[in-house]
Amino acid sequence: MLACALLFCTGKAVAQHINRLTANLDGETKELNINQKFTYVNSSADTLNTLYFNDWAHAYSDKNTGLAKRFAEEFKKSLHLAKDDERGYTKIKTAVDNYYQRLDWDRTNVKDIIRIILNRPLEPKDSMTFYINYTVKLPPNKYTAYGYSSKNGYFLKDWYLTPAVYNGKWQLYSNKNLEDLYTGITNTTINFIYPKDLYLTSNFVQGATSKFPQGQSTILKGENRKSCEIVLQSDQNLSKHITKHVVVLTDIETTKYDDISQNISIERTMAYIHENLGEYPHKELLVSTFDYNKDPLYGINQLPSFIRPYEPQFQFELKFLKTALRKFLEETLFTNPRKEKWVNDAILNYLMIKYVDQHYPGQKLLGKLSKIWGVRSFHLAQMDFNEQYPFLYMFSARKNLDQSLITPNDSLLYFNQKVANRYKAGLGLAYLAAYIGEENVGNSIKQFYQKNKLKEVEASEFISTLNASTQKNIGWFFNEYVSSDNQIDFKIKKVKKKEDSITVTIKNKTGTNIPISMFGVKKDSVVSKYWFSNIKDIDTFTIPKNGEDRLVLNYDQKIPEFNQRDNWKTLNGFFSSNKKLKFQFLKDSENPYRNQIFYMPVAGFNIYDGLTPGLRLTNKTLLQRPFLFDFAPSYAMKEKSFVGYGSFRYQKYHAKTGFYVSNYSIGGSTFHFQTNSRYSTITPAVSFGWRPDDLLSNKREFLSFRYVNVLRDIDENLDLETDPDYSVLNARYINSNIGIIDYSSWFIDAQHSSNFSKVSFNYEFRKLFENNRQLNLRFFAGKFLRNKTDSDFFSFALDRPTDYLFDYGYLGRSEDTGIYSQQIIIAEGGFKSKLRNPFADDWMATANASFNVWRWIELYGDIGFMKNKGEKKRFVYDSGVRLNLVTDYFELYFPLHSNNGWEISQPNYDEKIRFIVTLSPKVLTGLFTRKWF
Repeated sequence: MLACALLFCTGKAVAQHINRLTANLDGETKELNINQKFTYVNSSADTLNTLYFNDWAHAYSDKNTGLAKRFAEEFKKSLHLAKDDERGYTKIKTAVDNYYQRLDWDRTNVKDIIRIILNRPLEPKDSMTFYINYTVKLPPNKYTAYGYSSKNGYFLKDWYLTPAVYNGKWQLYSNKNLEDLYTGITNTTINFIYPKDLYLTSNFVQGATSKFPQGQSTILKGENRKSCEIVLQSDQNLSKHITKHVVVLTDIETTKYDDISQNISIERTMAYIHENLGEYPHKELLVSTFDYNKDPLYGINQLPSFIRPYEPQFQFELKFLKTALRKFLEETLFTNPRKEKWVNDAILNYLMIKYVDQHYPGQKLLGKLSKIWGVRSFHLAQMDFNEQYPFLYMFSARKNLDQSLITPNDSLLYFNQKVANRYKAGLGLAYLAAYIGEENVGNSIKQFYQKNKLKEVEASEFISTLNASTQKNIGWFFNEYVSSDNQIDFKIKKVKKKEDSITVTIKNKTGTNIPISMFGVKKDSVVSKYWFSNIKDIDTFTIPKNGEDRLVLNYDQKIPEFNQRDNWKTLNGFFSSNKKLKFQFLKDSENPYRNQIFYMPVAGFNIYDGLTPGLRLTNKTLLQRPFLFDFAPSYAMKEKSFVGYGSFRYQKYHAKTGFYVSNYSIGGSTFHFQTNSRYSTITPAVSFGWRPDDLLSNKREFLSFRYVNVLRDIDENLDLETDPDYSVLNARYINSNIGIIDYSSWFIDAQHSSNFSKVSFNYEFRKLFENNRQLNLRFFAGKFLRNKTDSDFFSFALDRPTDYLFDYGYLGRSEDTGIYSQQIIIAEGGFKSKLRNPFADDWMATANASFNVWRWIELYGDIGFMKNKGEKKRFVYDSGVRLNLVTDYFELYFPLHSNNGWEISQPNYDEKIRFIVTLSPKVLTGLFTRKWF
């Protein structure tokens, strides 16, 4: 390790901070030993007594950093479960001033920001130089893309101390794996020492490499840069391309696309960037596959390579263009990436949209797949490539989860941060270009870039540049489109034809005051186009006749509108206005000019019906919509009769937070619950939902009411102790905060029927502790307020509820013996052992607990009291081993001891083993998609 002192001196103010580092990478310990000399220039008008530095390498140090908490929000627990030797951290060794006096420093609450307390004030326009000696322990790259790999590779970003930005206030942001370090501009020189047999790639300019017996060193220089990125690998895959405008280093490639063609495409894309942005101020631009993989082309582009639907040239150019634009802007346009990331996103995605419009105007979203028989009839196959931008943005908007573009980057939902907000930003400039002209927007982007490159710049400067480019009022762009999460939705309310003109009434359904375009269409050709502004509610306009047979709002889909199904009116009479009905195989994107009904095969299983293949009919598209119907008539192979389910549902969103949603539905189902015995249900229901202001929070509250009507057709050989038909009014309040580290959920349930009334309370708690032990607790209490029943069918159950409301996915709901009777669903008592007299017709109170002893192996125990009418209360308990393979989805329970005694020593032990299994595709896919929303 190199010795280092921290030296203070006063010097003449310079334009940028000056940074000098010597970093020595130890391949055995995975540590960087760093000597850093830093000259801090106070360019503010304030006297500074403290300085702040970003130490984002320390974000991997424990389970309570901003990074660890962000991972927990995304249902990732890899960093929480990491061993100490798999963590990353920074250890500062010395801090002394010019006179070898120690400087005090500490870490802020977020842990990956360091505060240095100066020994004397730093005046405006003055500078100070100091040295820091520290060690950075690199983490493995299994948490993020950065760290060391199992193949002896290294991926370094934000790996050394960088100055936080002070602009009247310190801008202090924790590392949350969002690629948004906000640091001061520096002139940096790094002497990087690393093991031999590794090749170094960097976004900084590489000087000469010197080799010596113990390793090698490379000089890296970056003027007016933010941060140095380094990739070390055993192979050198980068190729150098000397284009007309800049030297490009890249390893991006596409199969079946030769080197000469790649050279031509790189030249073309770099010429496009130069034309739209201007000169790149650095010597080289690094465009790597590593960077592309961090921000790929989302959507169909991520299909496996053997079914890639695009021509190699198109595939290569878009991969290269997106990565090159991203690096170009990151390295030169310095907005606040945590608070004003939308500016870079808008420019990047607008230029992506424009590139496809210019060079690939006929490109379809599904590419070559759109020409295949059976696929080409889908509306998705007919969509242009650039229609993916509003389409993917609507995934968020239709779920009422869209967020404004000025939402801080760390407050965005994962899907919004990765996809929706980026696409909305690009769409905004495309929308503005359609309104004020592409030339005006293009000139504004170039002017803004040329004026502000390599400078700290705010979004307000971009807005001012756009305003100056047109005489039209575009205040709505920032005030309504950028700053608001209000949805955009217009409709043509009515049209009236006159002899030489058309009067059209347009309704603004959401009140978002922005311009709306209207097209006159004759057959499939546009014959007229108009823009209407300042429609706050309803407004009427008169346009000349020009042979139109349809009027369509937002025909070119430049505006990311919430609902386009009511955007058109025919001018050929009432009967022509009716949308045609279209039956289509499998789910598709929404076609605003058709009433779509999708049909697809489905299959279910229970032991009485056997396999139940069927045909599902629904209007559910790839995007969520308010009104849904869903019917699935099926055929029970074993019972040789028809079964199935069906429902109508209407969902109304009220706001983003607080009271945010109402659901109204009526559904029914019919299946068999025993051989030759059928049940049918008809259930009207209503529910209301609440969520907190922080959309990242998993906290939810729901209040639901339903009226379950059960009709049963019983085999004459069965002797039921209850009436075959009954109805139950059920009300439930749910309060949940479901996280992967901390989990809590409780509900109060009330049921009323002609023969009984009862209430129950259920509480679940899970905690993953810092020692990687997980505790699971559950408490249940239920009480009959009135019970006139003569059987246990409606009673509380210790281990296997009768499920008289038919809520649970039992494979054999009436089984008392055999493998299907061993299926358990944790409800009511939650016991795992089968005890004698497991029902209570008066009250029951139980507690369930488990904790892990090694990974997914847990010990569990259940205790409780239960009471039947006319009997004394009874104490019950059981215990055993739980294999918690996938919580709530696949679990095994092995009883050890209970009221039955030592069960493990009793005969037929295999019949006592219980299991949880989930077969629902919807539930299983939710396990993998939950982090996105």
